[in-house]
Amino acid sequence: MSKLGVLIISHGSRNEEWVKLVRDAVADVVLPERMTDAPVECSFLELVEGSLIQDGIDRLEQSGVTDMIVVPLFVSSGSTHIDEISWALGVKAEPDLETDLEKFHITSRVHLCAPIDDDPEIAQLLVDKLLPLSIAPEREFVLLVGHGSKEKGFHGRWRQGLKSLAQQVQAIGGYAAVETVMLLPNQASCKLTAWRKRQPDLDVIIAPLFLSAGYFTTKVIPERFEGFTYRYSGATLLPSPHISRWMERRIGLMYHTIMGDGD
Repeated sequence: MSKLGVLIISHGSRNEEWVKLVRDAVADVVLPERMTDAPVECSFLELVEGSLIQDGIDRLEQSGVTDMIVVPLFVSSGSTHIDEISWALGVKAEPDLETDLEKFHITSRVHLCAPIDDDPEIAQLLVDKLLPLSIAPEREFVLLVGHGSKEKGFHGRWRQGLKSLAQQVQAIGGYAAVETVMLLPNQASCKLTAWRKRQPDLDVIIAPLFLSAGYFTTKVIPERFEGFTYRYSGATLLPSPHISRWMERRIGLMYHTIMGDGD
């Protein structure tokens, strides 16, 4: 007999509020009807002792789990962490980049879901977060700011997901324009400068595409756009019920894939 379990993985932080926001979002997840008894573990790549990925794996397998639905709570497939976690879980033969992460001890079958990327649920979340800053969308230029990557291949994955997300945000919110920029490589000031020359009459709103508040949203982004006029609240993806709904959908889709019922 097989037994399903769910492992949610996010990066982790020394900031207790950061960790709490993730735990709260996981706690709000409602599993599919036929998975209501499945155990769920919230785990972290680093910095959260007692709740690291191996800890979560161990607890799930000790409860008898044979099939593990793994949900990476990361913004982009372009994250190098997705690459190393996939390898450490045994999903891919070799990592694309060298990693210090060690292989996890796991006997369960792993069913790895995709990260956020350009999911429509997150596009709606971003529009919701922008509402307090938006006065007249038809006269506003929104700049989505993601972490990004300088690594070959990974940068392209970041760019692809961000571009699609921006298109959805523009369609939902009715903004005059929505563009994206990455902190790695440092594209911030040059990209906004180019847009200001192209559309000088538009008001600028900057939206961080980060899971929770931290160093990048409170320090790096304001520094990168110093000297520009824009609206910015620093509001991140969490807290939001959309994150729990996103996880539910990922779990539900993978459940039906495993069961082969196509519901």
